Amino acid sequence: MKTTSYNPSELEVEIAEIIEKLKDQISDGLKDRKIVAIEHDLEMDNPLLYFTIQDNDGDLHKMAMKLIQKPDEFQS
Repeated sequence: MKTTSYNPSELEVEIAEIIEKLKDQISDGLKDRKIVAIEHDLEMDNPLLYFTIQDNDGDLHKMAMKLIQKPDEFQS
């Protein structure tokens, strides 16, 4: 299927939503940390996910994930 819009693309938004839903499973894979919140900006070109992660000492750490779909490469 040809992508007709990349700003944001449907695939970028869909992947971001799936990652957000998997918050608990991702937390289970973190050693001595857990994701306490995920915020998102899915409307912008290259959607962003903002993670708030708490370690065993109670300290909060912030991480951001930007989703970028590269232009399609068509096979002839």
